[in-house]
Amino acid sequence: MPQEHSKRYRKGAELVEANKAYPLKDAVGVLAKFPKAKFNETIDLAFKLGVDPKHSDQMVRGTVPLPHGSGKTVRVLVFAKGQAADAARAAGAEYVGFDDMIKKCVEGWNDFDVAVATPEAMSEVRKLGKVLGPRGLMPNPKTGTVTEDTAKAVREVKAGRVEFKVDKGGNIHVPVGKASFPPDQIEENARAVIEAVARSRPSSVKGVFMLSCTLSATMSPGLRIDTREYVTH
Repeated sequence: MPQEHSKRYRKGAELVEANKAYPLKDAVGVLAKFPKAKFNETIDLAFKLGVDPKHSDQMVRGTVPLPHGSGKTVRVLVFAKGQAADAARAAGAEYVGFDDMIKKCVEGWNDFDVAVATPEAMSEVRKLGKVLGPRGLMPNPKTGTVTEDTAKAVREVKAGRVEFKVDKGGNIHVPVGKASFPPDQIEENARAVIEAVARSRPSSVKGVFMLSCTLSATMSPGLRIDTREYVTH
């Protein structure tokens, strides 16, 4: 049975031209005219990529700092001892520890958004793969979350650095702000993400890399973005 869309969603859909790929600035402008929800919706970019994630050389992942932050309060857990732990606390990490935090995670605690670890701590943190892996919370050197400089990692994450990683279906979802953001801030954040995803194209990918890119709010219809200015193929 087809899903019944809300009156607000249908009103928004009336503003969208079917089959049109919008320049980013125009898409953000249309999104701003959509009827608002009763909460501060997250603005999201969804990509469909021409990759086969089953092949390790076609894995797409990375991080990108959002110029205006994500609008989300990010709770950070840092696995560290000594000076690295002190530095993480001073930088504003909500949870810092080592054996005690590993024990909590093993027992099922996961009340945080990003985990950071020192290289030294990773020998033990690796054992949490089954717990943290499925939720995408495993610290990783590629995303800057395995580092000696815990303070820098905490500051970057809290300032609005977002991670992206392709799923099994070749899709990526990245938050680019909140509905309360001015349109120019949403546009600049979205541009930074599109450019970062475009740069992450694996050299082994043949043909079209960015098959589609759609901008939407939590409760809104999607607007297809014209990505030709960001990609050479």
